[in-house]
Amino acid sequence: MSEEQKKLLEAQLWNIANELRGKMDADEFRDYILGFIFYKYLSEKQYLYANKLLETETIKDYLKVTDEEDLDAIKEESLIKLGYFLKPDELFSSIAKKGNANTENESNFILEDLESILNGIEQSTMGTESEDDFNKLFEDLDLKSTKLGRSTEARNELIAKVLSHLDKIDFALEDADADVLGDAYEYLIGEFASGAGKKAGEFYTPQQVSKILAKIVTTGKKRLKSVYDPTCGSGSLLLRVAREVEVDDFFGQELNRTTYNLCRMNMILHDVHYRHFDIKQEDTLSHPQHIDMKFEAVVANPPFSAKWKGKNNPLNENDERFSQYGKLAPTSKADFAFLQHMLYQLADNGTMACVLPHGVLFRGAAEGVIRKYLINDLNYLDAVIGLPPNIFFGTGIPTSILVLSKCRVNDDNILFIDASKEFEKDGNKNKLLDEHIDRIVNTYRERKTIDKFSYLANLDEVVENDYNLNIPRYVDTFEEEQPIDLDLVSNELQILEKDIKETDAIISDFCKQLGIKTPF
Repeated sequence: MSEEQKKLLEAQLWNIANELRGKMDADEFRDYILGFIFYKYLSEKQYLYANKLLETETIKDYLKVTDEEDLDAIKEESLIKLGYFLKPDELFSSIAKKGNANTENESNFILEDLESILNGIEQSTMGTESEDDFNKLFEDLDLKSTKLGRSTEARNELIAKVLSHLDKIDFALEDADADVLGDAYEYLIGEFASGAGKKAGEFYTPQQVSKILAKIVTTGKKRLKSVYDPTCGSGSLLLRVAREVEVDDFFGQELNRTTYNLCRMNMILHDVHYRHFDIKQEDTLSHPQHIDMKFEAVVANPPFSAKWKGKNNPLNENDERFSQYGKLAPTSKADFAFLQHMLYQLADNGTMACVLPHGVLFRGAAEGVIRKYLINDLNYLDAVIGLPPNIFFGTGIPTSILVLSKCRVNDDNILFIDASKEFEKDGNKNKLLDEHIDRIVNTYRERKTIDKFSYLANLDEVVENDYNLNIPRYVDTFEEEQPIDLDLVSNELQILEKDIKETDAIISDFCKQLGIKTPF
């Protein structure tokens, strides 16, 4: 897809979203528009697959199939291949057409049909291998909500209009090399994140940051058996890794139910087969769902300084993820708890990269003890990368990327990168450009010292700094100020003093002419 086509598609999608804008908050109408896009995707996939099965039959267009035996056969094959099933009259195009019927003989009321179809998609998977992946996927699409309209007729008219607009967009699913729908979905998620304020951090990592993490964990690899994100949000970070190398299987866990549904939709929309992803909904720290597994790559952007039970849960002191470090992460800041969890699930040949607030680099007490154990006893810390401030939605704080590996090639040093000035202003946010991303990633891969940007620190230096990882201790970004010419400053002051006296004289003369006192 060309850049012009991409921009046109983005404009079309945003115009459709505007049909719902103003009626509800961004995170609410997000669920509707993304849900309808997902329904359209499932319908088009079903239509294309059914037509493929009908190639040798008399009737070759799935929309025209009425024979029950044929439908049963298509259903059986679809559940194996696609993981779900839709009848011809349940396809997106059929409902969109009905909702916008203009003849007196046809009813254009579709709300009940639509609700039945969305429930039916889930019910078609019951008892099959894909049941967990489609369970309650559409639960956030409340078609009875008065936010869509006070009357049933108003709600029906609005939904029919949205479906009609979407029906006109070609997502080019037949083109195996195109990812039009995946790109569109990512675009909308990003746009909704920018308008969702603090809530955005719950489901979205800016693509520029995702690129850095993905490129780091895939360094030196052409294929990954598995990639894992314990706080996966909408799944954009997991999917970004698959743009760098081939990935066999995706694993993730997400606490928020709505975001969990969004992630599963995102996986399917990016053509990840239901057998190749396993996304769970639970609290990762207290109820990890993949605890017996090890992953070749781990990426994450955990909630910054979130609260967790820590010492308040006695089980944590004996939990293998946390017990060896000597101290538990403070209950007010779960940053290191997430890092320890990820490290526990990292395979011996794997690399992990996670975004954390700068405080983890230097805070003392329990976090200082954990940091020392990571470096001195385990020696797993590979690199520390400082990012610019104000690049995440919902917070302006500066952040860092910590890179860890259990089989470090360079186990006698730690690379520090100060990329805090690598950004371009983008409205009220800062944005990393491709050139900034390339500089960060290339410096990481080449592990070299660059004046005022990076420093390869010997472990002894880190010990001397008492395991404090604050980047300015290692990367000197001090810019010497230009020397001040005191004679020049003195001359400028003399000229200024002369100008002031001349001005005072003029004001004094005006006051004398007006017969009033001078102000000085």
